[in-house]
This record gives sequence, structure tokens and C-alpha cells, in this order.
Amino acid sequence: MKILFMGTPDFAVPSLEALVNAGHEVCGVFTQPDKPKNRGMKLQAPPVKEFALAHDIPVFQPETVKDGTALNIIRELAPELIAVAAYGRILPVDILDYPAFGCINVHSSLLPKYRGSAPIHWAILNGEKESGVTIMHMAKEMDAGDIIDQAVTPIDPNETVEMLHDRLAQMGAQLLVDVVDRIKAGTATRTPQDTSKVTFAPMLSRELSPLDWNRTARQLHDQVRGLIPWPATTTDIIGGQPVKIFEVEETDVSTDAVPGTIVAAGKQGIDVACGDGKLLRIKQLQAQGGKRMAAADYLRGHPINI
Repeated sequence: MKILFMGTPDFAVPSLEALVNAGHEVCGVFTQPDKPKNRGMKLQAPPVKEFALAHDIPVFQPETVKDGTALNIIRELAPELIAVAAYGRILPVDILDYPAFGCINVHSSLLPKYRGSAPIHWAILNGEKESGVTIMHMAKEMDAGDIIDQAVTPIDPNETVEMLHDRLAQMGAQLLVDVVDRIKAGTATRTPQDTSKVTFAPMLSRELSPLDWNRTARQLHDQVRGLIPWPATTTDIIGGQPVKIFEVEETDVSTDAVPGTIVAAGKQGIDVACGDGKLLRIKQLQAQGGKRMAAADYLRGHPINI
């Protein structure tokens, strides 16, 4: 099938690669413009662009998809289907209506739960026990289209956003190829979303970072693993300055200490009292101006009085 692919970050690369490996004619790739990164602020190409160029696939990076320019490009490419994965743009109706087989999207949640830009993060932040990917027909409203198929996976209690992201990217790629084959064969089904079960996954911000030690150890653990690598969680109970926390571990130890109290600090990490009377062990952190390191290494240069 002749397919136009739209995607930008690492999550989208496996889907594009899977379409290429399956023998489909990827006639072009739409991705967001190069952006300045790091201290030198040099322009860096999105991962999807790098893959496309390495495979001689034409790349287009329109600043907007709403002024008719993108539609003109699409008409010249004449795709039968548009496949989208984390493109980062809302497509207008004239583009959605163009391909004969429509536009489909790879979304990293089990819709109708977690519509929006950060579904993997919010699934972990909310302590969900399972997640998955959805392939859906795209509609004018974001992530509201009819579902074609879904793949479900359990979330490990210690799994971080980065780990789940990589698994879902691969799952989405496999499911996308299967769905495209069904669309071509005319056997793909479509199921409207149950609007009574819709939830949202809004963009992340640093306002989510501070750890409230009055919460349970489990909730704080989910917060830490749900905000890696950005914006990351923070606490000021260590040295009085905000410190980023990147890894914690639940313990079976109970305490009657006031939430936020450091109960122990040593080779295993820094144990902090939580609101449910449990101790949460900080395993990895980053002080202001410092590097990400094991809590035990931090303590060698910054001893804590218990």
C-alpha cells in the first residue's frame, strides 16, 4: 500500500521502520521542523527524519498543516493511507478526508482512557496496572476516532516511563502493520469510543515535580517513575535545596515518624517516612549543579544527620 507517514520522536520510529520492512511504499514522511538543542543550540533533526533520510524516503517539515501547503504536498504524493504516530500536529479535515483509506493513528494508551499528549506518563502517575496501544481512525477531535484494534500489556510495579515507552513503541509498530494489512484486505473493523469512559493525559509541567511526603509510599513511587526523565520529581528535605529524585524503592518497614522525616541514610540509600507510615528509599538523585548519581555516592560527600 502507498502510505504517507507522519511522526516525530523516538516513539514513532519503530512504526515507520515496520511499514518499510513490511514492504509498503512509504511515499514520504511528514515530521516537525529541526529544533535547536543542547548548549550549542545546534539544529537537531527529529529521529523520524534521520530514519527516513537513511532509507531514501522524502522528508517534509511544514511549519503548519493548516495553510494548504501540506495538503498540496499530499496531493502530489497521492497516498492511499496516512499513518500517524506522535506527529505533534492536529490534522485539519481536508487532510483527514484526502486518502482513500483515511488517516490512522498509533496512540500509546487504551482509548478512550488517556487521550492527549502524555498518556504513558499519566498511566504510571495514576498507578495503572495495565496499558497498551490503540490504532484508530483519526477524527477532527483529538484522539476521538473509531478504534480499529488494541494491544494490552501489564505495567510492572517498578517500570518507568522510559521502559514502558520503548515497549509500547514496539507493540504499536507490530499492531500498525497488522492493521494496515487488514485495511488493505477490507477486513478492518471500527468501534466507536465509549465517551462515558474518556479520560485525559495533559502536557506535563514542573508543577507536578514536588514530592508531598504526606502521600503514600506507593503514590510517591509512582510519581517518581512517572516523571522520568522530565520534569522529574523534586524534594527539599535533603540539604534544604531542591534535589531531583530519579529512583526510589518501596520498603516493608513501618514508622511512626512524621512524613518527610529522614529516618536512615547509608549504603542502601536514604529512607524517608511517608504519609501511610511506610518508608520510601531514595536510590538515585541529582543535586543542584551536580550529576545524577546513586544516593549512597551522594552521601559520601554530603553526610546527613539523622
